[in-house]
Amino acid sequence: MVKDTTNPEVDWYFDETQKWQEEFRLLRTIVLACGLKEELKWGCACYTLDKSNIVLIHGFKEYCALLFFQGALLNDPDHILIQQTKNVQAGRQIRFTSVQEISKMDNILKAYIHAAIDVEKSGAKVTFKKTEDFAVPEEFQSRLNENPALQAAFKALTPGRQRAYLFHFSAPKQSKTRETRVEKFIPQILGGKGLDD
Repeated sequence: MVKDTTNPEVDWYFDETQKWQEEFRLLRTIVLACGLKEELKWGCACYTLDKSNIVLIHGFKEYCALLFFQGALLNDPDHILIQQTKNVQAGRQIRFTSVQEISKMDNILKAYIHAAIDVEKSGAKVTFKKTEDFAVPEEFQSRLNENPALQAAFKALTPGRQRAYLFHFSAPKQSKTRETRVEKFIPQILGGKGLDD
C-alpha cells in the first residue's frame, strides 16, 4: 500500500492503462517508502529531495526502469545500473520486465535509493565532459576544415547544440550515412540553429 505521501497530480500516471501499470505502482510504493517527494516532471513520476531530482520512474517498449539522475556516482555492488547510451554521462537505470522481478529486489532498490539520497546530501556532482572532449566524426571534421564559415557557425553554437550535432553525426555505423547527415544539417548550422530548432 502506497503511503499518504502520494501526489494526486501524479496519480494519472499510475492509473492510465499502459503496459507497465502494475510494475509502476510497485515501484511507486518502494520509492515513496524512502521518504522522497513525488512530483510530475517530463510526464513521468519523479522523486525529489529538497527540489533536487533523485529518481524517476519511466517505461519503454521492452522494459520499465528507475532512472537515477546521479547514478554514475553510485556504488553498484549488484551490477544492476545501466548506462542508457554511451553519451549519457550522469544518469543510470535499473531495468525491469515484471512485477516479480521488482518484488524480489525490494530491499536492494531501497538501498540504491537511499544511496542516491546520500549522494545528493553530500553535494557530489558528476563531472561532465566538455564539448571539446567528444570525438568529431571524420566526415564532419573534413567539412569543417574546408569551410571556415561552417567552422565559425559551429563554434558559435551553444555547447549543448554542438554536442547534439556530434552525437547525431557519430551515431550511424556507415560513413555514407554519417556524410548524408552532415550534409543535411550544414544549412541549419550555418543558420545558427540547433539540431531540433
